[in-house]
Amino acid sequence: MNGKNFRLPARRLATVATATALTAGPLVLAAGPAHATDDEGRASAVVLRTGLDVSLLNKTVNVPLAVSLNEVQAPQSAEKATLTAELNGVDGGKPFSVLSAEVASSKATVEGGKAEGYTNLAHAKVHVPGLPLLSLIEVGQVTSKATCEAGKEPTASSNLLGDVTVLGRKVTLTAGGTTNVQVPGVGDVRLDYSKTENTSRTAAATALELKVSVNPLKLNVAEVEGTLTLAEATCETPAAPEEEAAPSTEPAGDVKPQGEAADEGLAETGGNSMTPYIAGGAVALLIAGGGAVALARRGRS
Repeated sequence: MNGKNFRLPARRLATVATATALTAGPLVLAAGPAHATDDEGRASAVVLRTGLDVSLLNKTVNVPLAVSLNEVQAPQSAEKATLTAELNGVDGGKPFSVLSAEVASSKATVEGGKAEGYTNLAHAKVHVPGLPLLSLIEVGQVTSKATCEAGKEPTASSNLLGDVTVLGRKVTLTAGGTTNVQVPGVGDVRLDYSKTENTSRTAAATALELKVSVNPLKLNVAEVEGTLTLAEATCETPAAPEEEAAPSTEPAGDVKPQGEAADEGLAETGGNSMTPYIAGGAVALLIAGGGAVALARRGRS
């Protein structure tokens, strides 16, 4: 018989061997562990921040009043709860109390794919130079919170509990609105309550923001102007961790089933299902050939 009916080319045999190895078990693509990018996210919180200019009576000296109380930032989580803020050099050389409160805490955290800033201020009084006895503002309780979580929309909010008094007058505030307070002989205050800002990755909340213009004409202070912020929180969304690749059980390439590969592999060595018949035919031909040779020899003899 013609051997080309039973032999496979060497490269085909190599493919079959590879297929047999691949189909011996399911192919699993192992993925590496999920990891976050360098963008960890950020958060901040502050109880009080001032940007005021204090002009002395003779208008020859301007004293900046820049104070921040319990200002914290993350990725390194932090928390503060100092209850007073003082300033020196504007009240005859004596320490001047800008803020006093029963509760004044701020916290900033970044962990688990979430960044969050939080501020809580309760039973607080704020003073400015020239008004040692009259509070610029008094609040019952205000809180601000900003949350930025991977895969979610950032959120920001402020809450107000209790009364708010500005220059000795109780005021009614509207979230997102502006309130103007004017006191003759003392000054003007423009008050914004619950200012929030959101983008696709950031959020910020300010419980109270005051634009101040005070003219007390006392204690050698002519004018106090600027801004004052109470209970501010901000955040920036951390990058989402990369997801693990789903396992795959499909072998790579065009691979025939293991059983078929095994049959074809046996053809190279003559070990397929026809082998017993081929072997029997070869033996019969061998015997017949041997008999013919013996008869021929006898005839010649």
